[in-house]
Amino acid sequence: MTDIDADVKFDSKVLTDVAEALEGVSEEMFKQRRGRWMAVVELAHVERTEPGPDEDKQPTVKVRVTSIEVAGDEVTRGRLRGVQKEMYERRTSGGTLFEHDSDVA
Repeated sequence: MTDIDADVKFDSKVLTDVAEALEGVSEEMFKQRRGRWMAVVELAHVERTEPGPDEDKQPTVKVRVTSIEVAGDEVTRGRLRGVQKEMYERRTSGGTLFEHDSDVA
C-alpha cells in the first residue's frame, strides 16, 4: 500500500447533535477569546479529493465533527489531558525504547 500525504480539511457544517452538545459552553466560549476546552470528538469522512496525475495539488480529505462532549469540570479536563498525553506518546514513540507493546489497547 502506498503512503498518501493528504491534507485534512474540516467541514464547517455543524450537525444538530454537535450544536446541542456545545450549547452549554457557548457563552463561556464567547466570553473567553483565548479559552481552551478539552473534549472527546468523533470525526467522520465527508469527502475526498484526488488530483489528477498532471495536477500540482495535494490529495485532501474532508472530515466533519459528528459527535462531541466537552469536559464540564477540572477533574474531567485532567482525565482527558492524561488520555491525550498517552495517545500522543503512543503516536510519537515508534522505534524508541518507549514504544508501547502493539498488543496493548
